This record gives sequence, C-alpha cells and structure tokens, in this order.
Amino acid sequence: MTRLVAFLFFVLPTLLVAQNYQDRWTGHFSYVSIKDISEGDNKIFVASENAVFTYDLSSKNIQTLSTIDGLSGEFITAIHYSEDFNILVIGYENGLIDIVKEGETNVFKVVDIKEKQTIAPDKKRINNFNEYNGNLYIATKYGISMFNLNRLEFGDTFFIGDGGSQINIIQTTIQEPYIFAASEANGMRRALVADDNLIDFQNWTTVMNGGFRALESLGGELYASNLSNSVLRFTPSGSATIVQNFSSTILSFKSSNDLLTITTNNSVQAYSPGFLSEAEVRNVQGFDLALNTGYAFNSNLYLGTEEDGLLVVPFQSNQPTQVLPNGPIRNRPFSLDAVAGELWVSFGETTVNFNPYPLSRFGVSHLKDTTWNNISYEQLSTAVNGEPTDLMEVTINPANSKEVFMSSFQNGLIKIVDDEPVTLYDDTNSPLDRARAGSGDAGIRLYGSEFDKEGNLWFVQSKIDKGLIKLSPEGQFRKVDLSNFMNPSSELALTKLAISRENFVFFGSYFNGVIGYNPNSGAINKIGENAGNGNLPSANVRALAIDAQNRLWIGTLRGLRVVYSPGSFFQEGTRPESQAIIILEDGVPQELLYQQSITDIEVDGSNNKWISTASSGVFYLSADGQETLLRFTKDNSPLPTNNVQDIAIDPFTGVVYFATTQGLVAYKGTATAPRENLDKLHAFPNPVRPGFEGNVTIDGLTAQANVKITDITGNLVFETISSGGSVLWDTTAFGKYKVRSGVYLVLVTTEDYAETKVSKIMIIR
Repeated sequence: MTRLVAFLFFVLPTLLVAQNYQDRWTGHFSYVSIKDISEGDNKIFVASENAVFTYDLSSKNIQTLSTIDGLSGEFITAIHYSEDFNILVIGYENGLIDIVKEGETNVFKVVDIKEKQTIAPDKKRINNFNEYNGNLYIATKYGISMFNLNRLEFGDTFFIGDGGSQINIIQTTIQEPYIFAASEANGMRRALVADDNLIDFQNWTTVMNGGFRALESLGGELYASNLSNSVLRFTPSGSATIVQNFSSTILSFKSSNDLLTITTNNSVQAYSPGFLSEAEVRNVQGFDLALNTGYAFNSNLYLGTEEDGLLVVPFQSNQPTQVLPNGPIRNRPFSLDAVAGELWVSFGETTVNFNPYPLSRFGVSHLKDTTWNNISYEQLSTAVNGEPTDLMEVTINPANSKEVFMSSFQNGLIKIVDDEPVTLYDDTNSPLDRARAGSGDAGIRLYGSEFDKEGNLWFVQSKIDKGLIKLSPEGQFRKVDLSNFMNPSSELALTKLAISRENFVFFGSYFNGVIGYNPNSGAINKIGENAGNGNLPSANVRALAIDAQNRLWIGTLRGLRVVYSPGSFFQEGTRPESQAIIILEDGVPQELLYQQSITDIEVDGSNNKWISTASSGVFYLSADGQETLLRFTKDNSPLPTNNVQDIAIDPFTGVVYFATTQGLVAYKGTATAPRENLDKLHAFPNPVRPGFEGNVTIDGLTAQANVKITDITGNLVFETISSGGSVLWDTTAFGKYKVRSGVYLVLVTTEDYAETKVSKIMIIR
C-alpha cells in the first residue's frame, strides 16, 4: 500500500452535530451493564450499553448522557476522556464516534469509519482509545486510526497485517520510542511512534506471534495478556516472561496514574510499577460479581458490572458503594402499560416466530412519578415459588392501579399487588392447563390480555383448545373453546387482545388472523387474509386497538387494516372485510403503512393513533388515519433504533412511552384523556413568547367540550370541539394569519352546557 492510498482513507473528517431533545423527550435507559470506564477532572466516566453517566468524585452527583442529549443510541464499546482537551470520546460497535465537549450542549458525530465502504461492517468496531501527544490512537477490528483531538480530524490509518491486510487490533500503548499494537490473532507488533511513515506495514515488526487480550505500559515496562490468560512482561529486546497466570478470563487492562488495572470476569486487581499488587477485589458484600471492566484510581477500585452498575470499593476492603442512575432493569423493554403517573415494563423475549427458547429470566420495572422500582427475577420467582419466564404482556387493572398482571409465555399468569409479587396462576393452583407440542411439554403460553368494563381480565393461551380465558374480579376462571375455528396445536401463538365498547373480545394470531368472541351470545368468528376472507394483508396479526369511535384497528406483519363496525363480526353467515386506509402521496393514492411490520397501535385522548413498527420507527396519525401528524425515527428523534416493540400512553399527562429493542424513551405528548369536569383547565405554554412556533395546548377538557378563543374585544379567532382532554391551537385566526400580541380568552363549555370556564392566554410577538 502506498502512502497516498492510505492517507486518502480519511481526507476530511465528517463531523455532524446531533440535536438535543431535552425539551420534549425523556430517556429511561438502563445503566446496570457497564462496558467501559474512564477518568478525568475528578470525575469517573462510565459507559453502559448505549448511554453514559458521569460520577463527580467531590459532589457524588450523577449525570447521564443518552440519545436525549444527542448520543447515537448504538452499542458502546469504548470511551476515553481527555483532560488536555476536555473532551469525552465514545466509540461504538458500528464504528461511529461521538464527541462531547465540556461546556457545550451539542454532541459531534464522527461518521467516517462507520460510512467507509472499503471496510466490512463487521470490522468497524472501536476496541480501544489511547491518547498520546494530542493524538488518539483508535484500535479497531481493521487496524489503527489516528485522530487529532485539537483539530477533531483524522490523520493516517494503519493496516498493519501481513501485506497491509486488515487485522483486529485489541489495544495499543506507547512505550517510547515504540508504539505497540496487540491483535486478537495476529500477534503483537511494534513500530517507532515518531516514524512519519507508519502507514507502511513493513515498518511494523512482529514482537510475538499468537493472540492477545490486552496490552498496557506501566512504569516503563510493557505488559500484555495472551489468550491463555497469562500476563507477560516484555523486555526492550522483545523477549517476554510470565509474571502471573489467571484462572479466569482476562477482560481488560487499564493503566493510569502508575496503576495497572487488570479485570477478569470475577475480579479486579491493581498493580504498581514492578507489578507489585496494591489492591484486589474478588468478592464484595451484597453482590455476586460478574464484571465487564474495571479501573483503579485514588485508592478506589471501580468495578463495571454486568447487572449491578458501577461498584466503588476502597483498597483493602470488600464494602462496595453502588453508583447507578435511576432507570429500569434492562435496556430491551418488550411490553408496556401506563396509568396516571405510572408505567410498568416487562422484558420477555421470544423469536419472531414465538419460540420461547432459550427461556428468558428477567425481572420487571415500575416507574412511579420519576422513580424506578426494579423487581428482579429472583424476587419474582421466590415470591411466587415458581418460574415466571418470558414475561410477555403487562396489564394494569384500570380500577385498581396497584394490581398488575403479567403473562408468561411458558408458565402462567403472575399477579403483583403494591409492587409485591403475590401469585403465579399455573396448572397447580388454577384451571390453566399445560399444552403439549408433539410428545413434549409446551408449557402455559399466555400472551395478550385486557380488562373489560366489568373488571374481568381476558387473556389468551396458545396451543390448547380452550385458548380464550376470563379471570373475574372474584378470582373465578372461565375458558372458551376455539377448536371449531382453528387448530390450536398448529397455531404458533395467539397474540394481542382488545375489547370493544360492547365487550366484544378480539385477539390476534400467527396463522389465523383476527378472532372475535361475543361473550353475550357465545358467537365466534374470524377474518383472515385476501379479499372475501377478511382482506387482511397478512394472517400474522401483531397489534389490535379499539378507538374512541369503536373501530377495530389491526396491525399485521405486512400492513394495517380497520374494521369500521366490529359488531359485524357476529352477523350470522357473514365475514366482515377489513379496509385499508388510502392516502394521497404526491397526488398518487397509496395504502397507508403498506407492507410495514406493525408491532403496536395505541389510541390517545384525541382519538389519534400511535403506531409502532419493527423497522420504520413510529407514526402518529390523525383519528381517521388520513394525516400523518408526526413521524419519529432514529434519524429525527431520540429513538435509539427504528425497531419499536410497544407503546404506552399516560392518559392524564399525554406522555407517550416507546419500548425499543435498545432502550425506553418518552415523548411529551399533548393529547390527554377527557376529565370529569373543568376544574383543571389550563393552557401551555403561557405566556407565548417571541419566536415560539409550536401549538398552544388547552388541557383539562371534558369530552366533546366546546372550545372558543377570542381576543380581548370578543372577536372569535378559534373554535373546536374536543375529542379527548386537550386541543391544540396554532395561534392563528382560523389558520389565516398569526394573531397579534395580546391577551386571548379561552371559553370552554361542557357538552351538556352544565359547566363553563374561562382561561387566559398571553401572546407576546
């Protein structure tokens, strides 16, 4: 490779400025699994799976950085803080680099590695950062890249494998006059760090063959770990001697302030120059150590754990202090349910084809106001003396928010009261039967669930004849036989469930479309794909919702449908046809959400629809679906990925929660549930200040309330009827022009004219 070709690897850096979303969004990321640690300016910088937090050693304050602040939301593999430049550098699995400059609110994204076409996607991983003389040596799976921290631009890139090939460099270190690079499988190599032709692979010589896990310099000596978990000390001539053998896997080396930190999967040890042991931790009180990384600084060991966040352990002690930002138990939420001021989250996992194996054993999380309470799987299983694996659906009792049910796709139905697991309904204490799959046990596979107006909990069980089940408030079970309408043993899963205004029960399936049940008459019917059979775009139904007009919205693996009259399900001898929503796109009729894999549909207080997808983010649609009010993707919002599994809406605040496969985020929506009276009528923002371009929200409305806005002299500028608990005003006079500065009166009258209330809005242009 010539110098010219290598130099052109990065000609000019591509720095993008990420948007900060703190005004309308909140992040609810999990920080329990720590991936890397750095230190500087009397702070510890801690990387979790896809977010970062800082721990101030003086004040003990914790601050978080996530997609809300502009981080990418991708999987973090390395971080480094530069005290010389006051810069935090974050590296990712996909080669992206985020740069956070102290005192600035924006995050700068360096996308050069990520977007480089000549590097395979699986070779772009950032393994390690090493700062030397103002340059950052970036160890990657393809080689080494230099990045100038002052100019924030790339220098040369070094492909140092045989013949200039790309090899996986785990870590680099400087032991003057050399730069050393340890590779995963191609030995340790070195070159003169001052050589201005390091891009020539021939200037790199092999010090030792084999594979390495880590490499660092300490007190003028070079130390490395091989794949046999032996620590080697190298002499200037390149020969090596083993100074210690470890019985467990060495994960990382960190060198700072004349201390070398060696982390294994169950221990952290610190060594001073000469490889003298200064401190070690193999067990701590109250925690079972499962480690990812470690750091020694200022007579403390900082342990980055897999499940317990950051543990701070003083030298010569085993008494830890846990440092863990407020957040849920995992970063892969699956199911959500919300009531006023509360959110419950489950983390069950199956394949897309509803195979529950290997069984997942995860706890659950409960957000109340601003505080998370996490219930571990051990707490759940111990409390109910069972195995509530693969918790798939969470349902809060609307009549008693202290009572929550979670369906296991293997072992029954768990009931939680006041944050305490109290019962696991299974085949030992209820009429629930275990299903068979061939000659094997398929367990009790429960999924979708919903409460009806009488307080009954309806839920579905896969692979048994009586797969629709009702649990009454008194604890009585009733099971409905579905075998005349489907073959339960061949059906992979019954999925989401929704209940209409008449208490008709509808539920989805993998092969059999939508099944409807009328509890009053016992009638059952179903619709499937293709015209004449129900017109679904796919029989694989993943989402159901009943809206305020009692319409059934259906999300499938390949698109959206609506049944405008759910009662038509049960007319004898008929099978209703679901309808696609046709919209005009650039003047051309198009089917709304054509071929999209829909994961959830939720209806807000204004009867608008929030629809999540498996690959295209979230759509916010008008009540009839004809207008896309908002569209959130990874590129224009804090969604860490476009794969969104579930949505929940707080009916009284309008906050919309999104469960993605890479974390939980919340959007401050404005559509709320209708109130019983006008006592809490208010408008925001108020006053409306110069430069504001959004909508004013009038909240605290009753259903079908008449809302009029006039200027101070009584001229009408806006009028509407509320469908939920709030309406939006764009501060124009019926959409014609922006109203002038002044005080505007909001006059609200309930549908029955029994109550009238007046509020004021100040507009300052």
